[in-house]
Amino acid sequence: MSTISQTLKTLGLVSGLAAALLITGCGGSSQTKTASAGNEEITVMVPDWGAPTPELLDEFKKETGITAHVQTVSWDDSKSKISVASAAKKAPADVIEVDWSWAGEFSSAGWLELQKPDENTVKDVPTYSYFKYKDGYCATPYINGVRMAYWNTEMAKQAGVTAIPQTADELEQAMKAIKEKGVISYPFLFPMDAEEKVTTSFVTLAVSRNGKIFNDDGTLNKESALDTLTVLKKYLDEGLIDPVTVTRPGMDTFRGIYTGEGAYLLGPQSFTTSTNDPKVSKVVGQVVPIPIPAKNGPAPQTVAFVEALGISAFSEHKEAAQKFIDWYTSKETQLKLNKAINNPPTRISTIEEMTKGSDANAAAAKVILQQLKLVQSPFPLGVPKYYSKMSAEIYNLIQKMGKGELSAQETADQMTDRVNAIVKANQ
Repeated sequence: MSTISQTLKTLGLVSGLAAALLITGCGGSSQTKTASAGNEEITVMVPDWGAPTPELLDEFKKETGITAHVQTVSWDDSKSKISVASAAKKAPADVIEVDWSWAGEFSSAGWLELQKPDENTVKDVPTYSYFKYKDGYCATPYINGVRMAYWNTEMAKQAGVTAIPQTADELEQAMKAIKEKGVISYPFLFPMDAEEKVTTSFVTLAVSRNGKIFNDDGTLNKESALDTLTVLKKYLDEGLIDPVTVTRPGMDTFRGIYTGEGAYLLGPQSFTTSTNDPKVSKVVGQVVPIPIPAKNGPAPQTVAFVEALGISAFSEHKEAAQKFIDWYTSKETQLKLNKAINNPPTRISTIEEMTKGSDANAAAAKVILQQLKLVQSPFPLGVPKYYSKMSAEIYNLIQKMGKGELSAQETADQMTDRVNAIVKANQ
């Protein structure tokens, strides 16, 4: 939250002029109307897992005098609803869901209002970098998706492996031991079907191994792509990755870390909680988050795929919408949301607060904090507006490699040609 808006919020004296200084258009037309203090209403469109509890919404109303009406829309439906309404220059809601992968497309279309958080806030939320647009940000991250490594220590122990793998070679040897000892058939959980989770997993592995996957001009870094694909093909050939993953939904592959189907996952931050939730996990107390093993030790950087809140460029309540976002993403509210609906916080300061204590949750928060500080966007020019098309090329080719239709070299060659052709077509 910016210093200005935080102070004004406390005083309850946000004027039309002050708010106008906080928000400027991202190519969209400004249609802001100021309602009388104490009776303004806004709409908020988010997936059900991002909806604040009624108690928290009551707190927001008491604090600001603004009533927020939450519309829960599935993540899959959100993009189409936003696109249809925005194309007609209508607000789908005042505050809307903005997935990291939509940022470039929505921003370039002029559908999002520019937000200008202060420097300290940007430093406290490293994933703001995914939403940089011109001289501001087109959305504010509200749910973290830092990619982390998860390791089943009990499976490793049964295979005689007691040390946590620090390098990629140590990880490979440990997984081979787990397989050879018959502890589990396929230790490495990696999705390879034709869907978005394959692309994000590929990008994560590439960045952790090589520091990049895209060049400064947005083209694919072929050397990094080939290195990553070679590793995946090797793991497939050695039986460390289950061949059924080429047709199994990516989330089912991810869930294997808490259903006991795998020993190692490079996956979303949310699994720090689910692996120890007795309602879903068969391996409570066995899985720990660890620094991502890379070529020469723990990876010096990782990536995050986050959800954010944007303000519709066609909203008539932009000032109130900004106040809601400031409140929702504040340290205090993030702590409450984490306890109430298990939202992974985006602020370093929030996670620092969560590290206090000696239980498993505090220990997990310490690893999350360590990894969050290593987050860098893999997109040097920002998330491109053609991301969806580019991603489809990447995951379709990886699935073909998983099915044995392409070698790692052939996959890298075709991926480079196709991705770079899309980049060139959009220059």
